[in-house]
Parts: sequence; structure tokens; C-alpha cells
Amino acid sequence: MGSSARSKPSHSRGLILIGAFKLLEGCLLIAVAIGVLDLLHRDLAVVLLHWVDVLRVDPDNKYIQLLLAKSFSVTTRQLAALSIGTFFYAALHFGEGTGLLLRKRWGEYFTVIITGGFIPLELYEIVRRFTVIKLSFLLINIAIFVYVLAILLSARRTEDGAAAPKGERNPVAGSM
Repeated sequence: MGSSARSKPSHSRGLILIGAFKLLEGCLLIAVAIGVLDLLHRDLAVVLLHWVDVLRVDPDNKYIQLLLAKSFSVTTRQLAALSIGTFFYAALHFGEGTGLLLRKRWGEYFTVIITGGFIPLELYEIVRRFTVIKLSFLLINIAIFVYVLAILLSARRTEDGAAAPKGERNPVAGSM
């Protein structure tokens, strides 16, 4: 089935925008994963102190002291796991973005499944520790999920209606 028959032009712009957003997120995640890999064989506390100095943050700040204290307990194995997980998450974003930019139906399904699958985790993270950034990402992901799901459901209704002879209801479509 061609892409022009399956999605309205107004939806195409929205899907392209979401696809580009997903690719941008994937690129940012790759940068984070590489940054974490760079920390594997370095003293994390020294690196943090360097950035505290570069950013001209008060090293006696209680949050900086807490961050430094926590950095002593981070192991190489934890950093490696974080990097691998971040690369994997980036790959999911690249898959979503690519599928949407190519206007493939699988890209829409993939986006609904992946984005919807992470919403409960994002909710848990907000309940565990609220930040405006976490809330912003949750709201963006809910909007993306609802938008792409609505497109899929609309396309399904259109396809089900087109499959039935004129004037007749498709009995299979009605039972789903």
C-alpha cells in the first residue's frame, strides 16, 4: 500500500516533525552514551570537580557535595551498563524516527508501542522524584503517543470502510 493512500498530508507533516524529533533525541542519546563511555576508565570525582571549576559552580554547594559523594560509589560496570542502555534507547529512537520519516506504517506502530511502553516508566520516575524536565518529556511523549495512535485508528477505520462493499458494513471490522 502506498504512503499517499494511507496518510493524509496534514498528518504527514506531524509525523515528519515527530520523526525528526525522535532522530534528534537519538543523536543526543548517542552523545550521552559516548560521554559515559569516556568516563569508564577515568576518576569520576576528578571529572566532576573539573566541570565544577569550568562552570564556576560553588564546590561547597550541598548539591555538588552530594553529587561528588555519590560519584565515589559508581562502578565501571554501572557506567558500562548505563552506556549500553543508552545506546539501545538511542537505537529505538532511530528506528521510530526512520520509520516515521519514511512514512511507513510499521514506523507508526513502532512509535506507538515504544513511546507508549515508556510512559508508565516516566510516570514512575515523576512520582519517585518530580522535576519539570521529566514532566515536560512525559507530556511530549503522551502527545506523540495519542497523535500517532489517532492516525493509526483513523487509517484502520478508513481501510475497514473501504474493504466493505458500498452501503454495507464490514462484519469483521465491526467485531473488533
